[in-house]
Amino acid sequence: MNGLAIDFLVGVYKIPRQKIIRIEHGVPDFELLKDKLFPVLLKLIHRKIILTFGLIGRSKGIETVIKALPNIVNRHPEVMYVIAGKTHPHVVCYAGEEYRDFLQQLVKNLNLEEHVLFINEYLSELELMSYLKRADLYVTPYLNKAQITSGTLSYAISGGCAVLSTPYWHAEELLADDRGLLFEFGDYHQLSEMINELLDDPVSLKQLQQKAYDYGRTITWTLVGKAYLNLFDAVIMQDNPNNFLRDNEQKIEYPDFDLTHLQRLTDDTGLLQHARTSVPCYKAGYCLDDNARALIVSLSAWKKTNDPHCLVLMNRYLAFTAYMQRKDGNFKNYMTFERTLLDDTSDDAFGRTIWALGFLIRYAPNNSVFHLALEIFEQSLCHLNNLSFARGYANCILGLYHYLKRFPDQEKFMKLLEKLSDQLCEKFLLQQPKKWNWFEDSLTYDNGLMPAALYLAYEILGSARYLKIADESRILLESKCFREDWLSLIGNRRWLRLDHDYDIFAQQPIDAMAMVVLYQSAWKATGNREFIDKLRLSFDWFFGKNDLNISLFDPESKGCNDGIEPFNINLNQGAESNIAYLLSRLIAEPFLN
Repeated sequence: MNGLAIDFLVGVYKIPRQKIIRIEHGVPDFELLKDKLFPVLLKLIHRKIILTFGLIGRSKGIETVIKALPNIVNRHPEVMYVIAGKTHPHVVCYAGEEYRDFLQQLVKNLNLEEHVLFINEYLSELELMSYLKRADLYVTPYLNKAQITSGTLSYAISGGCAVLSTPYWHAEELLADDRGLLFEFGDYHQLSEMINELLDDPVSLKQLQQKAYDYGRTITWTLVGKAYLNLFDAVIMQDNPNNFLRDNEQKIEYPDFDLTHLQRLTDDTGLLQHARTSVPCYKAGYCLDDNARALIVSLSAWKKTNDPHCLVLMNRYLAFTAYMQRKDGNFKNYMTFERTLLDDTSDDAFGRTIWALGFLIRYAPNNSVFHLALEIFEQSLCHLNNLSFARGYANCILGLYHYLKRFPDQEKFMKLLEKLSDQLCEKFLLQQPKKWNWFEDSLTYDNGLMPAALYLAYEILGSARYLKIADESRILLESKCFREDWLSLIGNRRWLRLDHDYDIFAQQPIDAMAMVVLYQSAWKATGNREFIDKLRLSFDWFFGKNDLNISLFDPESKGCNDGIEPFNINLNQGAESNIAYLLSRLIAEPFLN
């Protein structure tokens, strides 16, 4: 936003100069402001106003202006210094209102109560514009030179104030060519002399105000917005292999498979739910559905690597699963770090556990693990009748699918699979009067697992009905998640209800994993290799083929960040996100070369 910043980028960070475009900080168009005097301004209609606004903190140097006032008001008693804005929330958090109290006491000590007004509020843009248009002078008395951009300074210029500032980086550039005046850091004597000279000479004051206002007209939001649009058009149009366009053919260098972060989140009890950045968060405790899915990951990793450390993890997650089973066969889901069980259960936790147990029964590395998994699995089956949500059906179908791959002649389990698949189909048919090819009235989370479950049910049972509904629901999901040439997930800020608007942020790894599972299941059921391409594309979401073009994989921690927000990624690396990444990686691995 200014020339010095360009020098830093080129000189310090070695950014090629041709990659940098300067577009100044934008400002409102004061020409559009209809004159409106708010109550505070009505009281000050006969005063000369010096204004400072913004979040308040010691670095703002407001005491410099207050110390300058006695010399100013002796010559110009009509002066009122208005300090508008709340204390910076970070300052409040660590120091309370100590700085504001200090300023108010300084005002009393200097007998300036009739010449200083604190407005301890967040001003609306309309209020702020009105204050700036009414102010005669504006002061930014910051104490530190290292401020590359100041929005308050830009606003003051555009509002037509005579601006006086200490010589921090942005002020030196923006106030050049007589658009404002500079005084030394902390020099209230110099500041008072400069303000008195301006107030003594209304012609010079008006000329300074007009020069500032004229420059502000060149940086209105409308003009700055057009500058950005022109830049985007230029980038899109230039025939340059180094431009900023997506290159969906660019080969991703996938890192080696690594369980480091999963091990970091696992203690002697089990897998902790959350992390702050990559550091385990003990306060969040443990949950069954994370440990159950981690059981799938650790066993899959052992199948891939034959690493005995994977079996150590697998045994820990299985032990946790066994401990969380109630006497009636159902499961509790949450345990505090102090090992207190919370009295709760859910379709999600139950279904994910059935999925994990079925997978373990199919691929058990030894007899002892197999028999324990089978015992827990069979004790829980009576609760299949208590399921009521589509995801519960889908997760349990995945578990029964793996069980039947181990025991294909078990008629009882064939009937259970058919019953759950039919119930999932009934959920779908209930939405048909709305012409909505989905299992609920909204698309929320873990969406890909529901069509995935029906593809696997079709593979086992051969019902054309299952394949038809799996295809129709997949097509609807794809119409929302592949609007571009990359996977764009439905965000968890606001889910999609029928055809109503929704938010694409915050996107979560669990949903990308569900898409990977969907395409693996569709490929298994149909043999259509187009699903392999979609599987790879869904997995590449983790490595930057997403709406922000940012990888969620952290090469330092070997973990996966928790999701995509509007302007960045969530830097926490909790259990669910890492399970989602690792399981997606294990599924996608055969198709990445």
